[in-house]
Amino acid sequence: MSETTHDGTVAVTATPSPDEGLPAAQLAAKYGLAVSGARPSLVEYVRQLWGRRHFIFAFSRAKLTAQYSQAKLGQLWQVATPLLNAAVYYFIFGVILHASRGMSQDVYIPFLVTGVFVFTFTQSSIMSGVRAISSNLGLVRALHFPRASLPISFALQQLQQLLFSMIVMFVFVVGFGNLPGLSWLLILPVLLLQFLFNTGLALIVARLGAATPDLAQLMPFILRTWMYTSGVMFSINRMMEGRPEWVVRLLQVNPAAVYMDLMRFALIDDYGASNLPPHVWAIALFWAVVVFGGGFVYFWKAEERYGRG
Repeated sequence: MSETTHDGTVAVTATPSPDEGLPAAQLAAKYGLAVSGARPSLVEYVRQLWGRRHFIFAFSRAKLTAQYSQAKLGQLWQVATPLLNAAVYYFIFGVILHASRGMSQDVYIPFLVTGVFVFTFTQSSIMSGVRAISSNLGLVRALHFPRASLPISFALQQLQQLLFSMIVMFVFVVGFGNLPGLSWLLILPVLLLQFLFNTGLALIVARLGAATPDLAQLMPFILRTWMYTSGVMFSINRMMEGRPEWVVRLLQVNPAAVYMDLMRFALIDDYGASNLPPHVWAIALFWAVVVFGGGFVYFWKAEERYGRG
């Protein structure tokens, strides 16, 4: 738009934009704009994760392969580490402290080995999850993908490691007279429920660890305390004999104890249902669904903050 002034010059004035004065939100909606890195809806987030499923599986396999690539024994450490832990715990708790409490060695050794392998699955998932974001900031900042892919892939990595290690666990169990039977079919639902529970915990600690990196230094102490109260090295029923019933039940519904005891029940012939708390399968399902669902939503709510700052 132009007009001639009194001295003969031409002045040009800009035509007001129809968008002038519009709030940013209305302007973005008008032209279909969105905030870069904004959190998608929960349904859309799940859809995006499903679309990245091949990346999640490939990333977990790559991490598993690289985990012991610098060690001379390589992947054998996947089995050697929990076995060495079991040997140390057996010497301290089985030989010195007599934590077997009436269990024969044919029962106690498979009991201990199973507990160590199963608890290590949860422990490793949490330790991997707490560093899932903070240790992969380059990837998080360089690429656009649902950040939950990282803690989920780390939990999947630990599941693959457990499946590999369970070959040795089966050798121990069978070597002490526990032959495969129908109860061994329970291994599959136990592993599925524990994997969901572990993944939920990995998602929770991944968000916490992204905001507070020092949590990775504190977590081993928390996990060690949890291990000592979960019946890894001793039977809760036998160790707590004579204590109030509510104390025994409280320790038994601890999710780590629930999944360990279900695995022991499936594998060890002399580890009967009397060692399990009432409604144990309902408790196992509850922990898996609540922790996985709650952890997923908790992680998703901070999606746009990961990798910032």
